[in-house]
Amino acid sequence: MVDREAGPPSLPDDWPAKPELSLSLNGMGCFDWDLDSGLLHLDRVALEILDLRADEYDGTPDKILERLPSGERTRLNAVIGEALSNGSEGYGAYFRVRRRNGTLRWTHSQGSVHRDRAGRPSRLIGIVRDATQELADSMARLELDEEGRRRTSVVEGATAALAHARTVQDVIDALKESDGLEHLGASSMVMGLLDSGRIHLVAEGPAGSFVPGTRVTRVDEEYPMSEVIRTLTPRFIESAEDFAASYPGLWPHISHLGITSAAYLPLIAQGRPIGAIGLIYRDKIGFTTEDRNLLVALVSGIAQSLQRAVLFEQEHDLAEGLQQAMLPRRIPAVAGAEIAVRYRSARLGTDIGGDWYDVIPLPGGRVGAVIGDVQGHDTDAAVVMGQLRIVLRAYAAEGHTPATVMARASVFLHELDTDRFATCIYAEADLATGVIRLVRAGHVDPMIRDTDGSCRRLPAEGGLPLGLSAEFGRLDYPVNTVELDPGQMLVLYTDGLVEMPGSDLDEGMQKLSGMIADGPRDPQELADLLCAAVDEWGGEDDVAVLLMRRRGAYAGRTGGRLQQHVGQNEFEALSSARHMVRAAVRAWGAQDRSDDIELVADELMTNALTHTDGDAIVTVRVLSGAERRLRLEVEDRSSALPRIRDAGETGVSGRGLVLVDVLSDEWGVESRGSGKCVWAEFVISSRAEPDDSADSLAERYG
Repeated sequence: MVDREAGPPSLPDDWPAKPELSLSLNGMGCFDWDLDSGLLHLDRVALEILDLRADEYDGTPDKILERLPSGERTRLNAVIGEALSNGSEGYGAYFRVRRRNGTLRWTHSQGSVHRDRAGRPSRLIGIVRDATQELADSMARLELDEEGRRRTSVVEGATAALAHARTVQDVIDALKESDGLEHLGASSMVMGLLDSGRIHLVAEGPAGSFVPGTRVTRVDEEYPMSEVIRTLTPRFIESAEDFAASYPGLWPHISHLGITSAAYLPLIAQGRPIGAIGLIYRDKIGFTTEDRNLLVALVSGIAQSLQRAVLFEQEHDLAEGLQQAMLPRRIPAVAGAEIAVRYRSARLGTDIGGDWYDVIPLPGGRVGAVIGDVQGHDTDAAVVMGQLRIVLRAYAAEGHTPATVMARASVFLHELDTDRFATCIYAEADLATGVIRLVRAGHVDPMIRDTDGSCRRLPAEGGLPLGLSAEFGRLDYPVNTVELDPGQMLVLYTDGLVEMPGSDLDEGMQKLSGMIADGPRDPQELADLLCAAVDEWGGEDDVAVLLMRRRGAYAGRTGGRLQQHVGQNEFEALSSARHMVRAAVRAWGAQDRSDDIELVADELMTNALTHTDGDAIVTVRVLSGAERRLRLEVEDRSSALPRIRDAGETGVSGRGLVLVDVLSDEWGVESRGSGKCVWAEFVISSRAEPDDSADSLAERYG
């Protein structure tokens, strides 16, 4: 309590403190510069700060400016001059003073401008102080801020890189390639994933550091990763001695690596451990609080990325297994051809897709080749693909024409409970003659590799994709008839093979054509090369490839068989059957009887479709023996036998069998259970050779 009756308390004799004293106690000197006279007064502290002796100071600014380096002198004059001329009330400046020993001292000056009534500056009063420690502290704070920014940048950089990681290996590569280890000062890392109580090593650490027997370890073993997973607590190993004492069973195996410290941290995602990571250091001893906080923050992001990667790989393996199960388990051996098939799964997302291939044995030694792609890249696409492959195979095996097979498959897909559509090519090949009847449903054009190694695109008229053609009622699929000469190769593929980064479809087709032309002749080797090329340029879509190379010998010279199913009102099938007959005539060396054979074939097919209510099956084959014959058969389901009638002089019908009888060397009728077969045979020259130089059948017969 203060006794107010006793009067005011006593005060120090020098109170209030003079400005010079209060400032000097805080390391500040004072100056008073009379601008009219030019005299500049410095107190004792100011002289010490500027490293001037009282006996040498002449009271002028010039003496002070002599202590400043020229650059500092110019800058200080400019600051003061601007303050005096622009009406400012004061100024402040940092500048360096050269001391007697030659070193530089950072100094801070701050002054107040006094002006007369006219506003003209008359006096400058202020302080000067040593700013060396202040700036040192400021730089330290800047360095700390910079270090903080650097550490934040490390975490952000690693997080950004990990955001694109889809597999466990992607995570490992992202950590190594994002400079994260370098910024952390670590020389290498080890990583293990936890599965059923065991730790599976996925990143081994520095070269030569792998310890035999540690590829898979138990959680209860005395290893750093085991410990941090058990305790869910980071383990910071401060020195080599700490490492040797803590893990005597492990240290002898890695002591030669020059390890000075290490940090092992558990990888925890959604509250449970999924593995551990270890950072190995070769030139660091001990960990600061900032080091530990940074590493804990970093592994949190790593754990989340690893969990996504593990789930992705599990889903991808499941989806890819499903997709592989939908593809044919084996490709049948095909007489007269070498066939190679490949499927390459996509590299993004679960991204298994609806690409498929199939090879279907058909009656009469023919073979069906299918390549297709269901829209989408997910398990639903794979399921739809499997269903579509099965029904398309069933329709083909029933003997339907390629156009009918495609139309029925489109209807099936349209009626399926899905919004997917599919592109497809179905090629029916008779390898005895090389005749291929090809139907395209919205798919990329096939290619032909010629015997001289050149490759060309095979433009094929096509229809809408499967599903869409049924939806829009456009089920007419044009049939393209082409001829595959011995040694030529038919190349079927999905669009993932021509969708190259930075290229449009035409450029992709040209590049593919070049690869096929320059590639190996063997279909298996060429198929491997094409898939490897997709991996090299980073193709993101799945790819299916089917290569069919016709063998060199003309199997049809001593035998062979072609067959075509022709339905009622199927004019496209009738036209295709005529193409087949013409192909057989050319391939089997029967050009000298071509007019006779084609007229008889046309007559027999027309009779079967006109005079019966069912379909017809047209077969052409070569009979070998004493004389070589071409046999033409037309089978229908009617048991009524045809007979030659006298059409009279004015009759317009009834002359068909007369033509058959006159033009063929032999003909007849055979009973076939519920139907019959009308046949005709033609003797053909045994020395006749096929016209190898002729254009393809599609070009020759239009």
